[in-house]
Amino acid sequence: MGDKLIRSELADLEGYAFDEVPWTTPGPLTESRVAVVTTAGLRAEGQPDWNPGDQSFTVLPRDRNDLVLSHYSPNFDRTGWIVDPNVVLPIDRLDEMAAEGVIGSVADTHISFMGAQIDYTLETIRLDTGPAAARVLLDDGVDVVLLTPV
Repeated sequence: MGDKLIRSELADLEGYAFDEVPWTTPGPLTESRVAVVTTAGLRAEGQPDWNPGDQSFTVLPRDRNDLVLSHYSPNFDRTGWIVDPNVVLPIDRLDEMAAEGVIGSVADTHISFMGAQIDYTLETIRLDTGPAAARVLLDDGVDVVLLTPV
C-alpha cells in the first residue's frame, strides 16, 4: 500500500474530539520518573510481528538489548533505527539526563504501539489498550512520558 493511496484514504479523516481535555500537571522533571512510548512497532526478539490494524501494545523492559523494529507498514522508514536506536527509543539519552539530574529517573518499563493505524475510530486504543498501557506505566511509578511518534 503506497503513500499516495494512504493519503487519499485518510484525507477526510476527522480526529476524535474529547468533551474534556485530559491533562495532568506533573511535578518537577528533576523529581520525575520518565518512560518512552513509541509508535515504532518495537518487539523483543522472538515475539510475533504486528498485524495490519493491530492496536495492541508491547511492554519493553529497559534492560532488553534484543529489540527489533517490526513495524507492519512497508512505508515506515527504518533508517533512523538502524543508525541510532535512540531516535526511536532514547534510553541512553534519558540515562544521561538522569545522571545529570535533569530528570529524576528512567522507568524500568516502556511501551511500543504500532503506528500507521488505518482504523478510523481507534476505539481499541482509546478505550482498552491505551488505558491498559497507562496502567503498566503507572504501576512502574512513571510520572512523565516521552512520546516518540515515528
